[in-house]
Amino acid sequence: MRGEDAMSTILGVANVLVPVLLCVLIGFGLARIKAPFDHKMVGSLVANVGYPALILSHLESAPVTLNAFLITAAAAVAMVACFAILGFLFLKLMGLPVRAFLSPMIFNNVGNIGLPICALAFGEQGLAYALAFLIIVIVGIFTVGIWVPSGKVGLRDIVNKPVVYAVIIALVLMGFDLRLPVAIDHMLHILGGLAIPLMLLTLGHTLATLKTGNLWRGAYLAVFHLAMAVAVAFGLTELFGFEGVERGVVIIMCLMPAAVATYLWVEVYTPDEAPAAAGFIMISTLLAVVSLPLALAFWV
Repeated sequence: MRGEDAMSTILGVANVLVPVLLCVLIGFGLARIKAPFDHKMVGSLVANVGYPALILSHLESAPVTLNAFLITAAAAVAMVACFAILGFLFLKLMGLPVRAFLSPMIFNNVGNIGLPICALAFGEQGLAYALAFLIIVIVGIFTVGIWVPSGKVGLRDIVNKPVVYAVIIALVLMGFDLRLPVAIDHMLHILGGLAIPLMLLTLGHTLATLKTGNLWRGAYLAVFHLAMAVAVAFGLTELFGFEGVERGVVIIMCLMPAAVATYLWVEVYTPDEAPAAAGFIMISTLLAVVSLPLALAFWV
């Protein structure tokens, strides 16, 4: 690679990742100075207002076809399924408790980190494809992500989520090429704009307050998670024949670190393993700081 090309690549990657990292660091700093930060309120606001508004506002006018969006969603389902199978086999092989570690192994942090990176790297089209992953993973975290550590299955976990209804409405609008009234559309853009910055701040704040333990176990879980993600990303892009922006989004979403949200259920239902799960999530996030620049520079 020539010097000019290398510098251009480095600057391009920095322009994508640095804004995201700075937002996370601000959240981290808020925790360090003990500024008031209500995780429950922020999480509820994003889940019940921010994400549904973001999904509706971007999908109803998305620069992608319904068919392309659904294919990307199918790739997201395939990603989750592959992580579930490979993660389950690895945990069984290593003799680790499946209830504690399978959920963080399955679900990536596609919301906090994935959305802003795809939006900055690939624009509106990239954000639309990234939303397909967000929808699948959010529904998964609040269903399977709860069922695995709790040992209970409840369909009410699905019907109570506003995101599900936002997706249904968005798909109808996309399928019939309809548009929302201008005033409603502008309102949704305003409300949807709160989701990404709030989740980046929450990620930083959460990472600063996680009570980690058994970091050796967390380290090899995180390394396996990254290796698994690379293999799945390669396999999915080849299997579906993705190219261009769609291919880049699939790779980035597969490489996302373990989702912080899964820690909440581990802490509630398997508290003895919560420190190790926190270590897994922390180290997985740190590894992403190295893997994502490499992926953006040389793979996507």
